[in-house]
Order: sequence, then C-alpha cells, then structure tokens
Amino acid sequence: MIKLGVNSVLFKEFDFAEAAKHIAACGYDGVEIAAIQGMCEHLDLSRWKQQKSELQAIVQENGLTFLSTEVASLNEERLLPAFEAAAEIGIPIVNVGPGGKLGVEEDLQASIEMLARMAERAASYGITLCVKAHVGNAIHNTPTTLRAMDSIISPAFGIDMDPSHIHRAGENAEKALPAVLSRVKHVHIRDCKGREQGPGPIMLQACGRGDIDLYGYCKAMVDGGYDGPVVVEVIGASPEHTLAQVSIVAAESYGYLNAVLKQLNAR
Repeated sequence: MIKLGVNSVLFKEFDFAEAAKHIAACGYDGVEIAAIQGMCEHLDLSRWKQQKSELQAIVQENGLTFLSTEVASLNEERLLPAFEAAAEIGIPIVNVGPGGKLGVEEDLQASIEMLARMAERAASYGITLCVKAHVGNAIHNTPTTLRAMDSIISPAFGIDMDPSHIHRAGENAEKALPAVLSRVKHVHIRDCKGREQGPGPIMLQACGRGDIDLYGYCKAMVDGGYDGPVVVEVIGASPEHTLAQVSIVAAESYGYLNAVLKQLNAR
C-alpha cells in the first residue's frame, strides 16, 4: 500500500505538534518533517538530540510515521547531521535539491559528484538520500535526472520524483515518470497552474486544482510497481494563512490522492 504524507513545511507558521495533529486529522499515514534552513525547521539539525524524544512522541501519539525529512540543501555540513538525526529518530529518507544552475555543465557534474559522495555517507547510516529535478537547478528535467541515475550506482541513492517541477520543465510528468521509475524511492506531489517558475498560491497547489494530470501520474506510478511514500509538498504558506487554510489544502489533497489510489487498488 502506498503511504500518503505531508511535508510539515505547509504548517511552517505552527509548531510540529500542531502540524502533526492536523495532518493526522486529515487522514494521512505519515509526515515528512521539514529541516529546511531559513524556511521551516521543525527538525532543527543543530539541536536534534534535544528534540528526538519529543518528536518521536508527537508522531506516535497522532498515529503517524516518519516518512522522510527534507533538508533541501546539498551542503555537507547540513547533510551529515541530517543523516545522523534521521538514523537516530527513525526517518528513512533524506530529501535534497540538486543545486547548481540550469544549463551549466560544470554545475551538473559537481551536483552529481556531490550526490554520489553523500549517498555513500547516507548508506553508512542506513539512510536513503533522494534528489529531485528542480526548476532552475542543474538537475531540472528528465534527461538531467537520467544523467544522475546513470552516474550514481549506490543503492542508498534514489530519485524524489516531483511532477510539478517536471511539468514546469515543459514535460508531461505522467509520460516522463516511467523513464526514471526504477530509481524512484520518494514522491513529492502537488498541483500547479501553468508552467511558470513558481508553484503558485498554496490553495492552487492542492492536488486536483491545477493543470497537471495527477490521475495519469498516479496511474503511471502504480502501473510501474511503485509502492513508496507519496508526500504532499506545498510551498509558500505565510503568516497570513490560518491553520484552517493550510489544513484545507492538506485535507483536499488527501481526499484527491486517496480516492485516486483506491481506484487504482494502491490503497
């Protein structure tokens, strides 16, 4: 059964206990705890040892599981403590962005080399390191994702396939997925209108509200045998958004994804 979760960055204006309570109330199985420096640090890598027991208790009390954490940065000084924290807390996957600039071959090579090196370090902690194609970064579409897959053989390395970034790279995500699915170990998912650089307002990132063929994307996942975590990642919540508003985005996305995956016999 595919497990559904939410990245806690959607609840960035609220503490992790409040986020977990509302994520569970929406019906989700688990949570991706944000460790994104400068944006949302529900997992604070500078004091994770002090947080460990509290975070584990919050997740357990709400009937959730830790599906992943998003560090976003490919900075070694962030990743090494993230691997240690994930191993100790019980978080199986660490997600990052590739960094570098689109169209710069040296940046693509450097990103792939860093990912390969960090995947080996992740393996030593029993953790999987996943990267996703990201708008404007060195790995930004399916061809550059395939370059990374061809170069990094570690089983501790995986692809975090995010249809909104592939959509905004000018591809149809549901058609692009089969080419990389053999190495996909995590899925970030959200909708978006148009193919602009940014993902748009948070309400329009709710699954089913945008232009991405998310039914086709889910069908391609299931048809290809994917059974890993699918995590709603909505970026852009602000202090003006109420707890009710961010919870509606989470709940609406759960309803859409759960119905689609049940129809596909994946839940």
